Amino acid sequence: MLTVDFDRYPVTEGCRLLDLGCGTGRHGFEAFRRGSEVVALDHAAAEVTGVGQMFAAMAAQGQVPPAARAACVRGDALALPFADATFDRVIAAEVLEHISDDARAMAELARVLRPGGLAAVTVPAWLPERICWRLSTAYHSVEGGHIRIYRQRDLLARLRAVGLDPVDRHTAHALHAPYWWLRCLVGVHNDGHPATRLYHRVLVWDMMRRPWPTRLAERVLNPLIGKSVVFYLRKPEVPRAAG
Repeated sequence: MLTVDFDRYPVTEGCRLLDLGCGTGRHGFEAFRRGSEVVALDHAAAEVTGVGQMFAAMAAQGQVPPAARAACVRGDALALPFADATFDRVIAAEVLEHISDDARAMAELARVLRPGGLAAVTVPAWLPERICWRLSTAYHSVEGGHIRIYRQRDLLARLRAVGLDPVDRHTAHALHAPYWWLRCLVGVHNDGHPATRLYHRVLVWDMMRRPWPTRLAERVLNPLIGKSVVFYLRKPEVPRAAG
């Protein structure tokens, strides 16, 4: 399930892309399929290993163009192990809400992006996230969980402050918001509850089949209850003057 819309965020063959906080690798895999030179970075060793194995399997099965390249790195978002202006694209999907010093992470993201390059930053949208926090303390109090809720205008101001200019935005995954509200009601760790199991089956069916009624419903509901908000930003060719 992709949160970044690759129709709005052009990733082409030979493009150097960093999947920052890659998790299970969903966006890195899509960029790899499109022929990019992908680096997937995460702090969790298990995630890095799993994503690397999937990259190797994709290449072995001929799912990527011959020029595509992929590598996995275990690293820290607060001190990225790359030189300035290394990447044409940087994706940070559902990452910043986990990081205490998120301002430093934003500055690092901007530093490794080349002038003229594009970033895609996604975070949980304010309203659906606020409802989850109200319904369940366990939803956000786990180790490594969400430590803040962003308002769009505040996050955009902070991304501007590190030198990134917004070019587009949208919300996504409206059908997932009620699923998480339901999980918060019955217990976020209660994976066996029949209501959440049934809803999860519907979500999997929707992702696999993508029928038009659910696609239409999500398109209508996304501006209201989209679970994630996505920002697309450009690093200017010429740095902005101070102030």
